[in-house]
Amino acid sequence: MPAPVPPRRRFPLVAAAASLSLALSAPVALAAPGVSPGPSAGSGAATGSGPSATSGPSAGSGASATSDPSDPSASGSPSATPPARMSTVGGARLGVAGTQVQLAAGVPVLPKGLTARSWIVADAESGEVLAAHDAHWRLAPASTMKMLFADTVLPTLPSAERHKVVPADLAGIGDGSSMVGIKEGATYSVRDLWLGVFLRSGNDAVHVLSSMNGGLGKTVADMNAHAQDLQALDTHVVTPDGYDAPGQLSSAYDLTLFARSGLQKKDFRTYCSTVRATFPGETEKGDEGGKGGDSFEIQNTNRLLAGDTDVPVYQGIAGVKNGNTTNAGATFTGVAERDGHVLLVTVMHPQEDEHNEVYKEAAKLLDWGFTADGKVTPVGELVPPKGAAPASAQPGANPSGQAGGDGARSPQPDAAGRPVRSGGVGIALGVAGGVLALLAAGAYLVNRRWPLPDLMRRRPRG
Repeated sequence: MPAPVPPRRRFPLVAAAASLSLALSAPVALAAPGVSPGPSAGSGAATGSGPSATSGPSAGSGASATSDPSDPSASGSPSATPPARMSTVGGARLGVAGTQVQLAAGVPVLPKGLTARSWIVADAESGEVLAAHDAHWRLAPASTMKMLFADTVLPTLPSAERHKVVPADLAGIGDGSSMVGIKEGATYSVRDLWLGVFLRSGNDAVHVLSSMNGGLGKTVADMNAHAQDLQALDTHVVTPDGYDAPGQLSSAYDLTLFARSGLQKKDFRTYCSTVRATFPGETEKGDEGGKGGDSFEIQNTNRLLAGDTDVPVYQGIAGVKNGNTTNAGATFTGVAERDGHVLLVTVMHPQEDEHNEVYKEAAKLLDWGFTADGKVTPVGELVPPKGAAPASAQPGANPSGQAGGDGARSPQPDAAGRPVRSGGVGIALGVAGGVLALLAAGAYLVNRRWPLPDLMRRRPRG
């Protein structure tokens, strides 16, 4: 039986000062990924109103890994078709192959043209899953795995801590990895490194931070343990940067859990919403501070946040992370707010080989979700972490994304010394729902105020 979906509760939104962002230039387009063959994820047509209503591909035999969907290390590679058995974490319907949605009067049908192998759209506040398609299908996550990396490691390293890079820090980075440009012998702050992770998806920055965390092996173990704590049972981590590796798997459901957990942390919210920042360049001789004269600007590769020639900035977008490898294809998890609703969406492996397709499908699902939220009957829920105990939200509480401080910092400034973040109207978001949870360690708090940074209020580009 599916876990009961808690009644919706919301905290009021609080308006903050408005701020206009500088116009962004379109970033260089990423190469279209090579996508392995597989069935279409369905057109997204309406699927009826009963709890057993589904559409999309029929349940396949799946890989042997699906014999125990709770074991994240059971398979070495993704299945070619949706498995016959998938995890039912969050509700029984989420373990059924095909599209899961329960339409009713006044609820629009799902958008046409959805080709992703797996997707989910959920209310970030209540945790209600509004609709999903093979949400527990275990697939290669690419750099969206960096959300779990950040959620795991961010609390352990103070942002002001500085580290001089040695050759061992950069050992083992996969061929063709995305890089921010870390240099051996240069010194970087933890804040610099996290901006490299979130904006440029820099595997070099991940490796340096992993070294600071005790090494790659420890970091992978920490991430797998944290995934289990979050009840992200589809996930098995092999590399902390999400680089293709046998057995490295996650799911749209789990990636959404990682985003929701990470967004509890102020530093995480700040980094994932930053559009542009100045990154340190070559260290000048004798400059132990790592502030060489060749600093350069980096821009976020999340196209719904920064925009592109064929994708406008999405109204209300505030992060979180994109990914793209030959094996995984394109993956994306995003959070956006509009008209008092805060939604999370994850899209994995679109089969349509069009430029920026993953963002286009994510935008369609967000548009649908903002229209359907509060009207559609949920088909499941985003579960709280293991061991979460009921607790009252503390007024004004704002747990940090790092140890020993409140994380109240501005992102890196631009070349003129101005911080650049997604511009627009700043708001404070109430995280509501029936999960009200606070772990004894105080590291994870759900259903409380977690203000997103300034959200994008940009007119679509002509």
